[in-house]
Amino acid sequence: MGRNVEISILLPVFEAAATLEGCLRSIERQTEPRFECVIVDDGSRDGSLALARRSAARDRRFRVLAAPHRGLVAALHLGLAHCRGSLVARMDADDWMHRERLARQRAALLADPGLAAVGSHVRLFPRRALGAGMRAYERWLAGIDSPEGVRREAFVECPVAHPTLLIRAGLLRGFGYRERGWPEDYDLLLRLLGAGHRVGVVPRRLLGWRHGPGRLSRTDPRYAPERFIACKAEFLARGFLAGGAGYLLWGYGGTGKALARALRAHGRRPAAIVELHPRRLGQKIAGAPVIHPRELGAALAAPLVVSVAGAPARALIRAELARLALREGADYVCAA
Repeated sequence: MGRNVEISILLPVFEAAATLEGCLRSIERQTEPRFECVIVDDGSRDGSLALARRSAARDRRFRVLAAPHRGLVAALHLGLAHCRGSLVARMDADDWMHRERLARQRAALLADPGLAAVGSHVRLFPRRALGAGMRAYERWLAGIDSPEGVRREAFVECPVAHPTLLIRAGLLRGFGYRERGWPEDYDLLLRLLGAGHRVGVVPRRLLGWRHGPGRLSRTDPRYAPERFIACKAEFLARGFLAGGAGYLLWGYGGTGKALARALRAHGRRPAAIVELHPRRLGQKIAGAPVIHPRELGAALAAPLVVSVAGAPARALIRAELARLALREGADYVCAA
C-alpha cells in the first residue's frame, strides 16, 4: 500500500468516541483512493482507540498510533513522522469531509506548483448552535478564494480553517508545529506566509466543521481571543512593522486598543492614531496625536495598521486607502 500513497491524512484524536466513527466514515468514502489515514490517539480513555483500531482492521488505509496523553502538538509531530504521502491533509476527529475533498484539493495543488498548500470553504454545524458571530465568520471564510485573499486577510482572523489544509509534506516537516501558547494552526499559517509561501483555497465547502462546547477553540486557553492577538502582534512586529518602532493605527476601539497593547510588548507604539470621531480629533491617546484620514497621503510617514472590527467597516477603509493610492500589504495591513 505504501507505494500508492499520495496523501497522508493526519488525524489526532483525544477522547472523541462520540464523533470519531462519523469522521472516519467520511474519509472512507473519498473518491481519491490513494490515501492513508494516520490516526494518533493521544491517551484517550473513552473508547476512541478501540474505534480507531476497528476502522484499521476493516480498511488497511487506516493506521493507528497509540501514545500517552501529551497534547495536540506532540500528537501532530508523532503522526507526521509516520506520514508517507507527498501531501498531508489535516483532519479533526469531530469533523467530516466531503467525498471529493481530497480529489479537488490534490487537483488544485497539481495545477499550481507554486502553491504550498490549499484549504477550502467549510460548513459549520450543528446549525442550531451557531450565533450571529459564527455565521458571520463562516461568510467571511467563504469570501476568501485565492492566495491573494489569504494573504490580505491573514491578520484579521485565521483565513484558512486548519482541518481543511492540504499541504506539501516536505514543507510541513520543515516548518513543523510549535507550542507558543497560542493556536498552533494560525502560527503555522503565518510562518508560511511570512516566508513568502502561497496558500490557496478551493472555493467549495469540502469540510463539515463542528462548532460545539467541547471544541479546543472553546476550551483551551491557547485559543482565547487575547492569545490570537498576541500571535498577530508578534508576526506584525517581526514582519510588516520590522522597520521601526513607530506605526500609524487606524481605529482605537476595543479591537485597536487590544492590538496596540500587544504590540507595545514588542516595542511598537503608535506614532499617530487615525480616527473619524470628532471629539477625539486633535487630542492625544496614549501619547499619540489623533488625526483625520484626510491627513494621510500617498507617502505615509510610517506603516499603517487598520484595526477595526467588522468586514463592512474594513471595506470602507480599504476603498478610501485605495483612493489615496496606498497598497495593501506594502503600505498598510488590516488586523482585527
